[in-house]
Amino acid sequence: MVLMLNVHPSRAIDVIKPDQFRLTPTVPMTRYTDAFGNICTRLLAPKGELQITSDAVLADSGHPDTVEPAARQHEIAELPHDTLVFLLGSRYCETERLMNEAWSLFGKTPTGWPRVQAICDFVQSHVRFGYHHARSTRTAAEVALERCGVCRDFAHLAITFCRCMNIPARYCTGYLGDIGVLPDADPMDFSAWFEVYLGGRWYTFDARHNTPRIGRILVARGRDAADVAISTTFGPNTLKRFIVHTDEIIDEPVQSALWDRKVA
Repeated sequence: MVLMLNVHPSRAIDVIKPDQFRLTPTVPMTRYTDAFGNICTRLLAPKGELQITSDAVLADSGHPDTVEPAARQHEIAELPHDTLVFLLGSRYCETERLMNEAWSLFGKTPTGWPRVQAICDFVQSHVRFGYHHARSTRTAAEVALERCGVCRDFAHLAITFCRCMNIPARYCTGYLGDIGVLPDADPMDFSAWFEVYLGGRWYTFDARHNTPRIGRILVARGRDAADVAISTTFGPNTLKRFIVHTDEIIDEPVQSALWDRKVA
C-alpha cells in the first residue's frame, strides 16, 4: 500500500502536534516524497484486517482563502517551467475533449481572476452535488455530460476548463471542516479543491463551495485525483470503514484545527 495522509510540507510550520500513523497490527513503514512534493507512506499490508489511525493539531490563521480579483493571467511564454505540466491533459482532465466547449463558454470573459471565477460559477450552477453520485472513474468530460458528482468532480471540470483557457491549474486534496459556516446536514471532512497560477503565484479556488473557506489543511497536490489518492493498493482488498473528524479548537490568540482519522 501507498498512503497519502500526512499534512503537506507547505503547512509544516503550522504543525503543533505531528500526524503519526498507528497501525494495528504493527508493520514496518517507509516514507518518501513524490514528484509533486507530497509525503507518501509505503507499507506491506499483512493478510487480514489492518487499521490505520492518526491524529494531529495544526495552527490556522482563521482567515478565509485569499481573493485577488486583479490577479492577471500570464502569457504561456512567460510561465515558469514547473507550471507547464498543469496546462496538459491528464487522466481525469481531458482538455482535448472539452477545448471547444471551454472557448465557447469562456472565450469572451475577462482574463485572469474573473475568468477563473466565471468557470467556478458555471461549474457550481451546472453540476448537482450528492455523495450518492460518487464514481471513481468519472472524468471531467463525463461530469460535463452527466452534470452531477462530488467535490472531486467539480474540481476536475473546473481544472480542465482552466487548462483549456491556458491557465495552469492543479488538483488539491485535504481536510476541510465546517469552520466559519452554517452547520451542514452532510458535514465536511475530506475534500477536493484546486489552485490556479495567476499573477506570479498559486491561488485557491473551490468550484463546489464557490466561496472562500477557513481552515483548509492541504494534504497533496497533483494533476488530478489519480496523483493524490489517499491510499493506493496493489492486490485485492476491501475498505471496511473510513472515519474523518475535522474540528475547531479555540485557543486564543490562535485558532487550531484538530482532526483524527481512522481507516480499516
